[in-house]
Amino acid sequence: MNEKIIAFNATQRTKKVPELRSGDVVRVHRKIREGDKDRTQIFEGMIIAIQGRQSSSPMLTVRKVSDGVGVEITIPLYSPLIEKIEHVKRASVRRAKLYYIREKSAKSLRLKYKDLAEFAVEEKRGVPTVKTEKAEEEVGEKEMGKEPVEEKKEKEVRAQKEEESSPKEKELSEKEKK
Repeated sequence: MNEKIIAFNATQRTKKVPELRSGDVVRVHRKIREGDKDRTQIFEGMIIAIQGRQSSSPMLTVRKVSDGVGVEITIPLYSPLIEKIEHVKRASVRRAKLYYIREKSAKSLRLKYKDLAEFAVEEKRGVPTVKTEKAEEEVGEKEMGKEPVEEKKEKEVRAQKEEESSPKEKELSEKEKK
């Protein structure tokens, strides 16, 4: 009986939503009607709880601090008023409900975040993510503004070829200097 209910609830879900966990920082795009105009409002915050995961419409509680005041919204995940939900970051947390964050200051939390941009690109390609030491080294060098090892070697080889190919040009430049 329970499996039938879960299967029915799964068929009632209308749109595709990214896999969410507590600790994720998300942007919720909500439709807001003001008079006879519709607009989209973006609410960016951390997911502190997800209730009713197996129901036809789980509830999501998102919290942010705006001008020193904590603001929370609890929204049905599959509501027609929700245009889309974007992942921004994922924090490594050990609890399903993060209600303790309400009493903590933003500075005292200091959660470790993973940027999801690189994971999203690899998921779209369907390529499993396997990082090697060399790949991590190149990514680290690019982030620090350095060139990867292979590009450095290519530039050195080009410089050597230029030096060997133009000895006449060197002689001319030396004569001009004198």
